[in-house]
Amino acid sequence: MAYSIQDKTILVTGANRGIGEALVKELVARGAGRVYAAARNTASLAELVAQAPEVIVPVQLDVTNAADISSLANDITSLDVLINNAGIANFSNFSGESTLSIAASEMATNYFGPVNLTHAFLPTLHKSSAAAVINVSSVAGIANFPTLGPYSASKAAVHSFTQGLRAELRKAGIFVQGVYPGPVDTDMTKDFETDKASPAEVAKSVLTGLQQGDEDVYPDAFAQQMYAIYNQNPKQLEQQFAAILD
Repeated sequence: MAYSIQDKTILVTGANRGIGEALVKELVARGAGRVYAAARNTASLAELVAQAPEVIVPVQLDVTNAADISSLANDITSLDVLINNAGIANFSNFSGESTLSIAASEMATNYFGPVNLTHAFLPTLHKSSAAAVINVSSVAGIANFPTLGPYSASKAAVHSFTQGLRAELRKAGIFVQGVYPGPVDTDMTKDFETDKASPAEVAKSVLTGLQQGDEDVYPDAFAQQMYAIYNQNPKQLEQQFAAILD
């Protein structure tokens, strides 16, 4: 499948920073017709919108807020691509005092956010002749990263959601892509000491993958290396990630 971004209408969640911001910029560079840039605070989008005000439309959206989702789905009556990018991460394991509240918060944003938003926009996507849904998971979604335990679980849920949605929408011709980054140089990983891919690098890989029809995208060197290990021996990757606790 060859997919053209030219003149498409696209919604990107979590667009005010990191991967989301980079995706918006790359979509504009690749000729998107209209890009809805969503964030909880639209004021945080001002600088981004100023770069291409004729294309980028700021919209208010908290993916955990049902009223926000319903309002946005009513306002946007034409959509070709939904990019579920908004997410949060906390350094946490499964046995800490704050584990339960962190797990609930991360599942609400990282998993139920994409599920609810996708469900709300499916009727609109079905009207497009070239519809696509892109879900940003994580390489931690295929093997749990212990210092990001609840986060990893939420991204594993996104992975499973992506697979199920893909199967359901295949006959309707709606393309579903899963994205599995490793560490990316964003505010979310500022305290994580390791080599990190740039958001721009990830955005380019994601959209090139969309244009090429790649259902699964591992957009950086770390993610690609970890996926190669997983393909050969899933238990080895689990143990390799677990070794960070030793």
